Amino acid sequence: MKLNIDGLLVYFPYDFIYPEQYSYMQELKRTLDAKGHGVLEMPSGTGKTVSLVSLIVAYQLAYPLDVTKLIYCSRTVPEIEKVIEELRKLFEYYEKETGEKLNFLALALSSRKNLCIHPEVSCLRFGKEVDGKCHSLTASYIRARHSRDSGVPFCRFYEEFDANGRQVPISSGVYNLDDLKTYGRQKGWCPYFLARYSILHANIIVYSYHYLLDPKIADLVSKELAKNSVVVFDEAHNIDNVCIDSMSVNITRRTLDRCQSNIETLQRTIQKIRDSDAAILKEEYRRLVEGLKEANIARETDVYLANPVLPDEILQEAIPGNIRTAEHFVGFLKRLLEYLKSRLRVQHVIQESPPSFLKDIFEKVCIERKPLR
Repeated sequence: MKLNIDGLLVYFPYDFIYPEQYSYMQELKRTLDAKGHGVLEMPSGTGKTVSLVSLIVAYQLAYPLDVTKLIYCSRTVPEIEKVIEELRKLFEYYEKETGEKLNFLALALSSRKNLCIHPEVSCLRFGKEVDGKCHSLTASYIRARHSRDSGVPFCRFYEEFDANGRQVPISSGVYNLDDLKTYGRQKGWCPYFLARYSILHANIIVYSYHYLLDPKIADLVSKELAKNSVVVFDEAHNIDNVCIDSMSVNITRRTLDRCQSNIETLQRTIQKIRDSDAAILKEEYRRLVEGLKEANIARETDVYLANPVLPDEILQEAIPGNIRTAEHFVGFLKRLLEYLKSRLRVQHVIQESPPSFLKDIFEKVCIERKPLR
């Protein structure tokens, strides 16, 4: 069905349209014309997804300089897949009506857990396990070690993508998560990093809220996206919960016990290295400090250094003297850990402002703001 929405030719891939859908598209068109924000609501089951994508794709084709990209944010993987399938129907309808394939690239992006094809990593059950294993095979220092020692494990899919995938853009079409994995297997490329790279030149991206709202993820994935993009938040009443979740940290007693064990391991390792060669220890720690300043170079594959995100001006700061040596750093971690343990012993809820927290930690364990930062 072809529709005229306030002078805009819209291809609608169904034979029937509800009055609510037509009104919805009219309001959406006015919002795009005004280059402003809109809050639109439709009852469940009345086809708001297909109405949105039909109108915005038509607008992209009519005004390519005004709208270069559609960023569609949804909550869950099934909802992301549903949007992709509606786009597939729309693209097929365009081809049927015009006789030409739409020269658009639309793709879904999800976590490593949903896109990994590495046989040892993809079989892991939990997302954090997949992320951790992926980092252990693709981190910049692992790749540097592999270049010196071929026995060090690495991810051949990421290496193949890094060598060849960046030079060959993915062809136009609609790609859901399974399509990306199939394409990755055919090429021998990592689908996750392929999708992350391809969103830069894709016309339509469908991904989770977190990729745009969580500053740690957005700085990695969405920072380079065009300013003249149309952003759609499906089920937008969930935005506040996503923002709260993104900027929150949960610390449990089990987490602190594992920290204690890790600090002890680190202390033993430092002592062992110092006994054998103090110069090596000093050089390793210097590299760690310099690595903070150069963190942005390896952000694609390495675990991001902050939670919440570290601003660039902090990365460029001089490291405070009281954590400038490995021994001082371990002592600093021990004091911080003991303080956090004492906070968990409280049986009632405490609400505290950041300045009050900083004052309390300084008074109890002599940790100042700068090294903590």
